[in-house]
Amino acid sequence: MTPRPGEPHATRVESDTMGEMTLPAWALWGAQTERARENFDVSPLRIPRGMIVALGLVKKHAARANAGLGVLDPPLAEAIETAAAEIIAGTWNDHFPLDVFQTGSGTSWNMNINEVISNRANELLGGTRGSKTPIHPNDHVNRGQSSNDVIPTAIHLANRIALEDLLQALQVLAESLRKKEQDFSALIKLGRTHLQDAVPMTLGQEFSGFAVQIEKARDRIRATASDLEELALGGTALGTGLNCEPGFAQTVARTLAEETGLPFRSAPNKFEAIASRDAQVALMGALNTLATSLMKIANDLRLLASGPRGGLGEITLPSLQPGSSIMPGKVNPVIPEMVIQVAAHINGKALSVTIAGQHGPLELNMMLPLIAHETLSALELLTRTCRVFAERAILGIEADPERLSYWIEWSLALVTPLAREIGYDKAAHLAYQAYREKRMIRDVVRESGFLTEQQIQDLLDPGKMV
Repeated sequence: MTPRPGEPHATRVESDTMGEMTLPAWALWGAQTERARENFDVSPLRIPRGMIVALGLVKKHAARANAGLGVLDPPLAEAIETAAAEIIAGTWNDHFPLDVFQTGSGTSWNMNINEVISNRANELLGGTRGSKTPIHPNDHVNRGQSSNDVIPTAIHLANRIALEDLLQALQVLAESLRKKEQDFSALIKLGRTHLQDAVPMTLGQEFSGFAVQIEKARDRIRATASDLEELALGGTALGTGLNCEPGFAQTVARTLAEETGLPFRSAPNKFEAIASRDAQVALMGALNTLATSLMKIANDLRLLASGPRGGLGEITLPSLQPGSSIMPGKVNPVIPEMVIQVAAHINGKALSVTIAGQHGPLELNMMLPLIAHETLSALELLTRTCRVFAERAILGIEADPERLSYWIEWSLALVTPLAREIGYDKAAHLAYQAYREKRMIRDVVRESGFLTEQQIQDLLDPGKMV
């Protein structure tokens, strides 16, 4: 942790139930956080910003509810709310130093924010850091709560809030694909199945398929929102609500809904809400499907833009940067390649959360910090990726009509409508002859004498095949 200017070596001593701990004087965290900081320093990953905000929201509204229920003095509750609001605003981000890989319940994250709020609130009330008075991190900030219900609640809050940004980004991406569907609606091209020539279609139809993939992915993701809106808070240690005032859970859920504008509600069964992370597994399943769609679309765009002379070359992607340090003029499909790598990364995150969801022995999942990190980083990464994909790739795509026409005329699949007139076997023979002699199917059919010129023009018109 980087020392504050002017205080490179200043320290203070705090104690917890296990004894004294020395920590930086400027730090708002306390002894329990410092122990965790020493124990779990194994990676560069720290608590996601979305979780800090969510935890701040939980503590803010818990204090307000406890004051309303008469179990927390209003002046103390107000100081806690103010400190929590500062955390939500990002004022104290540097005071959340703990690794993602830590105790599986996320207790260290919960105590981190309890201690930061306690110390900051005490300062607001004229006290000093580390004094735990008049506001104690456990007795006041954590009143009516347990890490076991706070962390699952914060994960649901953070996931659901982040979900809104992703849904908006998916709308942008879908609209960009729909625009290309319209732009390319009259451009006939060769379809391909098994990477082999197939019957004609329009380029707009191809893009319509991409658009529907994204729209369906958006709907699947939206369908996970309802489960994320159920909050475990009020279940305390394992779902019974021990040490929690009646009405606390419902009050907090209601005021959280009012502040966020999202329909949060108290989970009807706190045992499931604490022990199970099925909501996150379902969320990552939907994100995994989106990643699969993104990879398919990005790969298809690379194929359609391949070349520009030695490949399909049916579309051109925006030229964003030089593509080779040795081949002058080479331009690569950099945005689709970025999307493909993101998609692979999300596939891995989905598997990670699936495994984590399986580790909920009896009454508590023990991989909560990992679940929080994976879900929130996936949501944020996909949100940014979808916007960049739309804005820096899709909207700039242009078609090459000459190339589209070229592949149509050379395609052997043009023979398909002839099967209705001359039979499958004769049509197949003509296709094979055209392939063997490296000629256009139109010329071979004309030469065969099976059809009149007018029939040839009508049956081999690509526009009538789409």
